Order: sequence, then C-alpha cells, then structure tokens
Amino acid sequence: MLEDASGSLFRQYLTIARLLAGQLDFQSAIRAVAKEIALIIPHDHMDVCIITPGSTFHTAYESGLETDWSKRPPALIEHSPIRGLLVGETDHYLTPDASEDPRFHFKGAFSDPIREHNLKARLHVALKVHGETIGALSFSSLAPDDYDARDLEHARSIADLLAPYFFAIRAAEQAKQSAIVEAAARVREEALRQGAARLTEVLETERQRIGMDLHDQTLGDLTRFAKRLERLSLMGSVSGEELEPLFRSLQQSMHDLRQIIEQARPSVLQLFGLVDAIENHLDRSIRDSGLQLTWTLADKTGGDSGHLSPNVAITLFRIAQEAINNAVRHSQASHIAITFDRDGEALTLEITDDGIGMGKGAKNGGSGIDNMRIRARLIGARFSCGSRAGKTFVRVKLPLTLQETDR
Repeated sequence: MLEDASGSLFRQYLTIARLLAGQLDFQSAIRAVAKEIALIIPHDHMDVCIITPGSTFHTAYESGLETDWSKRPPALIEHSPIRGLLVGETDHYLTPDASEDPRFHFKGAFSDPIREHNLKARLHVALKVHGETIGALSFSSLAPDDYDARDLEHARSIADLLAPYFFAIRAAEQAKQSAIVEAAARVREEALRQGAARLTEVLETERQRIGMDLHDQTLGDLTRFAKRLERLSLMGSVSGEELEPLFRSLQQSMHDLRQIIEQARPSVLQLFGLVDAIENHLDRSIRDSGLQLTWTLADKTGGDSGHLSPNVAITLFRIAQEAINNAVRHSQASHIAITFDRDGEALTLEITDDGIGMGKGAKNGGSGIDNMRIRARLIGARFSCGSRAGKTFVRVKLPLTLQETDR
C-alpha cells in the first residue's frame, strides 16, 4: 500500500511537470497544474507569489478563490502578510487559523482577503532557485487546522518542482520587458533624430530664404541708395568730402551683407558638393585674413562624402565653417589640415591646426563649440574636440547607417 501511494504520488509529480510544459506565463502555469496539485494538497485557494527581480515588489497569481491579492498591481513586499518568508527570514508558514495568527496581521499588512474570504488553515513554502527565494507557494482552506507536517513536505516537493519553471518564466518576462524598453528607447531616439533632422532642414530653408530676401531686396535697396548719393554728389548739392564717409559705410555694409548671404546660402556647397565647399571656405578665409597660413585637405572616403543627404552635408559644412573660422581668427596657427575618412560604417570629419590650443574657454564650452556640438547631435553624430601631440582638433564622427544618402 505504501509503495502504491508513493508510486501514485510520483506519477502526480510527473503529471504536474508535463502540464507545466509549454506554459509561457505565471497565470496559465498555475491554472494548468491547480487540479493536479489539489489531488496532493486539497485547498480552497492557491496562489503563487513572484518577487520582481531587483526590487521590493511582488505579484500574486491565484487559483480557486479570487482575492484582492491578485487584483492589485505589483505590491510592496513589506506589506505582504508573508513578508518574513519573502525576505528569507523563514522558509515556510503553517497555521491552523490565519484569521487569528498575529504573523499575518502586523501593522501595514494587506491581510484583508484573509478576513473577507474567511481563510483559516494556511500553508506557505518558499520557491527557491540556487538558494535564492524567488517567491512563495501558498495554500488556504476554509476549514481550520486542515494542514499538517506531511502537507508541508508535499508542499516543499511541489515548490521544488515549480520553482525552476517559474524562474525561467520570470527570466523570460524580464528579458521581454528589457527588449521592449530598449526598442522603445531606440524608437524615441530615432524619432528625436528624425525630428531634429526635419528641424535642421526647416531652419536651413528659412536661412536660405533670408539670404535670398537680403540679396533681392536689402542689397538692392542699398545699391540704389549708393547710386542716388553718387548723383547728388555730381549735382554739387553735397560736397564730396561729406559724402565720402557715407560711401565707405555703404560699401562696408554691402560687404557685410554679402558675407551674411554667403553664410546663409552656401552656393558652392549646392553646386559642387561638401568637400569643395569646405575647401573654398578654407582658402577664402585664409586669403581674406592676410595671414601666412598653409593648409591641406584630404578626402579618404572613396567618394562617400559626396553622397550624404543635403541636410547632413549642410550640417557638416556649418561645423567645418565654425572650426575653420576659429582656427583662422584665434589659433595663431601656421597650418590647418582637414581630413575626411571612412572607418567601417562611420564617416569622420576632422579639422586640426598647430596653434596655441583652445584654452580655458573651450573647456567651459564656448558658444561656438556648443553650436558645433548641437549641430552634430542633430544628425546623430558624435562631436569631440581638444588637443593632442601639440595640435588642436575638432572631430565629427557620423554613423552612415543613421542617415539617408542620395544614392
């Protein structure tokens, strides 16, 4: 008879293991095995409480009576009536009448379901994997004094059978949640990048519109004004001596406006491409400065620099423009070098000079450096600047996989 009972119990454990197979969530798993477990430990209510990894929260999954334990979102372990078991102070609870057992009714304990459903005898055992408590398996009966030491041993055996499977489900759900969070973060990052790219494009369109307006209207008005003053001078109504400062001012204003238009509408970039536009700006900046500066420009990208989207090309041009202006005006350098390079799936633009360095202002984040850094972020590129081997550098590294080209 004893052998028959042992064999029957063993078959029931095998059945529980078989019923667990293929269950992908806690609730389905507990419901799948509830009837078979009831043949071993009769109960009116059974639940599995699972601790959220790395937190102080737990979630209950029930079979039989439905209580508020499973209807609440993840709850604090410190409010659980079996918190001593969940935190590892004990590995089981066995009580003849939970309604009168003070272990379940401490201050702050959410033990209302015990009274609401008149739960009496209760049996709780820890779910452990590699010595770590991952939750608890609980049985309740409406009758008092319904569980004994033998039931406790059976409960421990069932818990040992369930724990690895529930640990795997918990790990799978955690991995799934991590994947969802990571995917959501990538979506937000991509949306931010695309939004920033659209913003940059809109700003650049507006900049070009301003440039055209200045050229067609403001510069034209000033030109007509200059001719009118010239006619007045020829008429003799105003002395040439008095008009000469006005001419100089107007000529300077027109020169300044032409520079604004050139910066707002980089026609060389539109007509000839990024590398030629940067070379043109570098050559003109050095020539206009009157300094004895030499320069070199190398494109080692195998043509990739000529296939960037207009928005990305304009942004890189603006960064190079700012870096060149800083080097020419402030570095006291004798040589400026610009290099385009390709490193795997990234394109790198680097501007170096052999001047005096960026100084304290750069470390504190001057507006020019901040502007270059912001522009780089808007196209998903990494910006860096500093000094090495006696040279000052500005570097932009652009992942080509993050931007559309015109191929």
